[in-house]
Amino acid sequence: MSELSKFRCVPCRGDEPPLSEAEITELRPEAPEWNVVEVDGILRLERRFKFKNFVEALKFTNQVGQIAEEEGHHPAILTEWGKVTVTWWTHKIRGLHRNDFIMAAKTDQLYMS
Repeated sequence: MSELSKFRCVPCRGDEPPLSEAEITELRPEAPEWNVVEVDGILRLERRFKFKNFVEALKFTNQVGQIAEEEGHHPAILTEWGKVTVTWWTHKIRGLHRNDFIMAAKTDQLYMS
């Protein structure tokens, strides 16, 4: 389990730069199952989680929504039959922030429990 899951998100002011490639490389081991993807020129963390059915996928979606509300940091979530795709990025800075890796670790922790 990633140590990052123990941390809380810090409010993003929006005046800080997105993580550099070196910083992303340094944090990648904390979210090994996540892919760094680029959508519309914005780097994001994305992972697909598999479930036995829609009910379990929806339950997980709601759990992710709960931690997102608690942390004040919200992902894009696509819920389908037997799978949920979660995508984290920081809208204010149009890229990745340490908070995204913290939330990826917390999402992984939910999936493992």
